[in-house]
Amino acid sequence: MARTSVFWFRRDLRLSDNAGLYHALRSGVPVQPIFIFDRTILNALPNRQDMRVQFIHDALASLQQQLAALGATLHVLYDTPSGAFATLTAQYDIAAVYTNEDYEPYARTRDAAIAEWLNSEGIAFHSFKDQVIFNPTEVLKDNGTPYTVYTPYSRKWKERLNDFYLKAYPTEKYYSNFLKAAPLPLPSLGDIGFLPAPFMAPPLMPEEALVRHYNETRDYPAVDGTTRLGVHLRFGTVSVRQMATMARELNPVFLSELIWREFFMSILWHYPHVEKGSFKKEYDGIAWRNNEKEFEAWCNGQTGYPIVDAGMRELNATGYMHNRVRMIVASFLTKDLLIDWRWGEAYFAEKLMDFDLSANNGNWQWAAGCGCDAAPYFRVFNPVLQTQKFDPQLKYVRHWVPEYDRLTYVRPIVQHDAARDRCLKVYKAALEVAK
Repeated sequence: MARTSVFWFRRDLRLSDNAGLYHALRSGVPVQPIFIFDRTILNALPNRQDMRVQFIHDALASLQQQLAALGATLHVLYDTPSGAFATLTAQYDIAAVYTNEDYEPYARTRDAAIAEWLNSEGIAFHSFKDQVIFNPTEVLKDNGTPYTVYTPYSRKWKERLNDFYLKAYPTEKYYSNFLKAAPLPLPSLGDIGFLPAPFMAPPLMPEEALVRHYNETRDYPAVDGTTRLGVHLRFGTVSVRQMATMARELNPVFLSELIWREFFMSILWHYPHVEKGSFKKEYDGIAWRNNEKEFEAWCNGQTGYPIVDAGMRELNATGYMHNRVRMIVASFLTKDLLIDWRWGEAYFAEKLMDFDLSANNGNWQWAAGCGCDAAPYFRVFNPVLQTQKFDPQLKYVRHWVPEYDRLTYVRPIVQHDAARDRCLKVYKAALEVAK
């Protein structure tokens, strides 16, 4: 049995500019790439026709083609990580396992357990920074504590940025170090308990003109004016270094969106309680109404507020929702309906193709006013004014709510001004009690 290193793909489904893969290939020991369809994660998914699983499966098929052209293969397992590595150590004489860091709570626990088990077997475990420009411990205040407000965090982030952090890893120089092997069959979706899920994957690279004008177009949902890179960054089918290089050259507003992504990762890392509770703990005392009938109307795009309904229908149909509309529907759920932000967060987690725990959590807490945003709780989006400002010709609304102009369109389930007043009283009461 030949001595082998293993590279474990996770949130980095590409060969080019891949930090952990570069280090594995450069080690000189032939590298066997693997991917684990983690039963722990898949079993928790409520929908057996999940667009994210389909996206991953398609990305793995692409990787397999690229590796086959190099005389190598991807070994895909369907198991728990511990079960998968027990199988792998029986099949290969493994010198070391290489992978890229993942900063979510489950991933950190998983990696610590796998590293401990591998070390007990005499196998080294190496992980590298790849999905971010700066990991959660690299951008801190001068006294070593984490930032909890975006603006000073972004200032420090940009101060630290230089060409070194954007340099690509030239994995292609070492492709000859993949373990030579005949192609292994890729498990079908059915093999892992899922059905095909039709979706339109956005392009890997946005048009340069789109990025250049991103700040002018990104708020208008009827315009194709966002990069749609979320899902590619989530699963690493593009390099964040490549995206940050493009952003730095073409548009500072686009760069700020990449910084927001890393800011929320930092918050989740340093304040893990936000996964289940409010960043500002005094907001955990809010007396949510949690009306299930109104929540169902929100989920199904039947609130009587066209911009809200359009957004929810877009999400349900495509696994995507325009960024501006995400803020509007989240504000509507938490402020107009007084429904716990965690209900909305969980619904987005189930439906969004680009779901990322830290960003989803951070943005929902931002909308609810209980997160690390400096703005006060009485910021409440008016869906009518938001529509007039960002979809003035109602192109987006009419696309997703074709019955908008007909008598059949549902009446509003709440009156916004009254709902706003109710929200402010409930929030104020909770904060008074928390003092």
